Amino acid sequence: MLSAILFDLDGTLVNTDPIHFIAWQKMLSRYGINIDESFYKRKISGGLNPEILANILPQLSSEEAGEFAEEKEAMFREMAPKLQRLPGLTQLLTWANSHEIKLALVTNAPRANALFMLEILELETTFELIVLAEDEAAAKPDPTPYRVAAERLGVDVGRIPQGVTNVIALEDSPSGIRSAVGAGIPTIGIASTHNPQQLCELGAFMAIPDFTDLQLWTFLNSLMETDIVGKLS
Repeated sequence: MLSAILFDLDGTLVNTDPIHFIAWQKMLSRYGINIDESFYKRKISGGLNPEILANILPQLSSEEAGEFAEEKEAMFREMAPKLQRLPGLTQLLTWANSHEIKLALVTNAPRANALFMLEILELETTFELIVLAEDEAAAKPDPTPYRVAAERLGVDVGRIPQGVTNVIALEDSPSGIRSAVGAGIPTIGIASTHNPQQLCELGAFMAIPDFTDLQLWTFLNSLMETDIVGKLS
């Protein structure tokens, strides 16, 4: 029986990468670093700010890196007042609620950004649980955030035996896919920011452009049909 869905935030609930890219581009240009989308996807997307900056600007002190990150995220929020939910998300949330499926948010986003985006998207009360990587022992791509989410929701983590699972994760980035799959959670790749083939190669069992995809709905409905059959047999 499907009892929980674990959502990433950036790139999954909403496509924020174009805005993050511009903010990083502007900030890094101050240091003579000109980035393109390929660099952004390889070095930045899905990462945690301290780790990103340690890799790209190792000369910064921890205090300087913190100031850089705060300014960059403030710039992001200033540019992102009109964010829109990814297509089909509203319908998916309605479906999940109708089936009494638990919903959790698992994100590497800083707390201020996460709360800002949930408010803009009118999702402040949607999730039973919010797991912020900055509050945990490790961030994505480490499995810890997803393991913590499953444990706190009280759901068993398992793979997909003939289409049956207790919990699934929805992720768009390589680091997020690695985290969820590493935690043993069947994962659907949201190809809003990365190549679907890449997401599947990293362990996603399915990759879709957004939540309107028929493949997703066929899978979800098959899970509920399996559960009904199980109850009747």
